[in-house]
Amino acid sequence: MFVVSNRIMVNAGFEEAFAERFRQRAGQVEKQPGFVNLQVLRPAREGAPWVVMTHWQDKAAFEAWVESEDFKLAHREQTLPKEAFGSGGGLEMHEVEIQAGSHN
Repeated sequence: MFVVSNRIMVNAGFEEAFAERFRQRAGQVEKQPGFVNLQVLRPAREGAPWVVMTHWQDKAAFEAWVESEDFKLAHREQTLPKEAFGSGGGLEMHEVEIQAGSHN
């Protein structure tokens, strides 16, 4: 399994708008071959980044999503102003080495 985490600094006052953006998203990622799941994680402490995490069957499935027209459509509309976001964060990619517990 391949996991992509996008850490996003969301400025105070924009938290609900940021969450709503994902609630209202186009839903294109769910249709992609090799997609497993999406999680949008709200930080438990102030000043920490939000994390948008996607799980894929493998790296090739993620790369195919990034190259797809559906990806461009999903990322074309930026509904929040630049002031909504702070600096820092970034994209991280990992291969799952060990997994324990129940996972659907």
